[in-house]
Amino acid sequence: MNGWHGRLLNVDLTHRRTWPETLPAEWLQTYLGGRGLGIRLMRDYYQLDPYSAEIPLIFAVGPLCGTPAPTAARLSVVSRSPLTATIYDCSAGGRFAWRLKAAGFDAVKIVGQSSAPVVLKITPQGGELLPAEKLWGSTVGATVAQLDSQGSVAAIGPAGENRVRFANIMMGEGNSVGRGGLGAVMGAKQLKALLVAGNLKVEITDRERFDEARRDILRLFKASPVIYGDLGIAEYGTPALVDLMTQRRMAPTENFRKTIFAAADQYSGPAIRRQYQPKNHGCYGCPIQCKKSTQDGTPLPEYETVNHFGALNGISDLRSIINSNNLCNQLGMDTITAAASLSAWGEIRGRFPRAEEVGPLLEKIALRSGKGDLLAEGAQRLSRQLGKPGLSMSVKGLELPAYDPRGAYGMALAYCTSNRGGCHLRAYPISHEILRKPVPTDRFDFAGKARIIKISEDCNAAIDSLVACKFSFFGASLEEYAELLTATTGIEYSPQKLKEIGERIYLTERFYNLQNGFSAADDQLPSRFFNEAGSSGDGIEVPPIDRLRFDEELQKYYRIRGLDEQGFFVADNWLEQQP
Repeated sequence: MNGWHGRLLNVDLTHRRTWPETLPAEWLQTYLGGRGLGIRLMRDYYQLDPYSAEIPLIFAVGPLCGTPAPTAARLSVVSRSPLTATIYDCSAGGRFAWRLKAAGFDAVKIVGQSSAPVVLKITPQGGELLPAEKLWGSTVGATVAQLDSQGSVAAIGPAGENRVRFANIMMGEGNSVGRGGLGAVMGAKQLKALLVAGNLKVEITDRERFDEARRDILRLFKASPVIYGDLGIAEYGTPALVDLMTQRRMAPTENFRKTIFAAADQYSGPAIRRQYQPKNHGCYGCPIQCKKSTQDGTPLPEYETVNHFGALNGISDLRSIINSNNLCNQLGMDTITAAASLSAWGEIRGRFPRAEEVGPLLEKIALRSGKGDLLAEGAQRLSRQLGKPGLSMSVKGLELPAYDPRGAYGMALAYCTSNRGGCHLRAYPISHEILRKPVPTDRFDFAGKARIIKISEDCNAAIDSLVACKFSFFGASLEEYAELLTATTGIEYSPQKLKEIGERIYLTERFYNLQNGFSAADDQLPSRFFNEAGSSGDGIEVPPIDRLRFDEELQKYYRIRGLDEQGFFVADNWLEQQP
């Protein structure tokens, strides 16, 4: 079975056992890998508490990983989020995913809780648990330095050990399984790191067809104005979006009270380039190389990070922003939630943190020390505890990223229908609403957005299961990736078949969430966006969102999805009908 090894590595930390298992071919062919395979493997566990010993933490690669398919050296990590309580997946690129596939496994399912800190070592021979007491308390960098001579590493920092609800898992190359707090799930299991090494090959069924599809994708990358053109994420990285969001007047500022930050040019893509002359790098084997670092190798932050440690907290100091990014990476915390929690706290107390205060606060969060203990709970919980629940700018407990929903109504809807909470990457309507030239006027219109978001969610669920990078689809499409998948596996996949797979994955996630108590009441934005205008100017009006129109489009979305008016499934046994 080309494209998949058909093997799952089971790990029981409580009883210190590891054993391989054959994965059903039907699961692989109908859920692909990554996000989809992880969601299928969660079917018997999705109602467990995120900190339950028996809840699985699943690492899953896709069928294109291990091939020369562009941007496919990625994996997804799947469990239930301690931040949101939703079913959760988060992906990352890097050599770790490639080596996991080369070890001969499509997924690793980790259950139980170790009695002492351990490292899980994975090779083609199986899994081995190694003592890690001496690593407990170490930063991510120190942990990787101790282990990476033996293979690729995925590790948590002190934040994961202390169950910070937005702790992340860091790949040794610097890529982050960032949102949702899956690092805290790993910490609760006393699993400090995974170490993986392997050299098994992935066979391709039709090499000529594969190579032709790959050439088409690379040609489309080169022709893309977003990847290599005017925007230039290959040249500037994602901070290229800073100037664009300023022009659109939709840059979240001071906990979303405003939508423009006058000093944003101090941390824009061109500003970072002028000050640091960054080096290009990226995920293993990726031709885009969108990540940037200083000449001494210090990672430079992504767009979401520069905005949230910048405008969202009223800070323009680029050095402070870079320091905040590095601290989060070393301590093992999601930059978006960390910055958004500081911002909500700042509005509640009437003063946003100064640049020099942020670093010490991040350290307190990771250690759950003093004020950091409350901030470690995330914006929603801290806002509720401080008596100001309306000042958490989150959906389903997940803090919103750096696109103000008053400036793009498709994004507004997408935040709410996202199964994992306020996330831009589930539907990712950025190409349609934000990147087009001339500036799209329908970004302030809900007409047609329900169908666009539904289709985009299905496509992206398939993309996350292949597992490929979203940036690829600024140039290529599902058509080219369906060709790669067909050529690899020998099974005919069309774009329509991939969309159907994506729809099944999306609906499965929603079913899990509904069974766990979520409802249409959770598919809503914070009231600020309906009651307060954004920062109008330069000929652009940014009014409050019309709640009636939003609710009408949400109802239309439910109908397109085959759900009832409350967002529930019409058939109670829907899950039983799925493979």
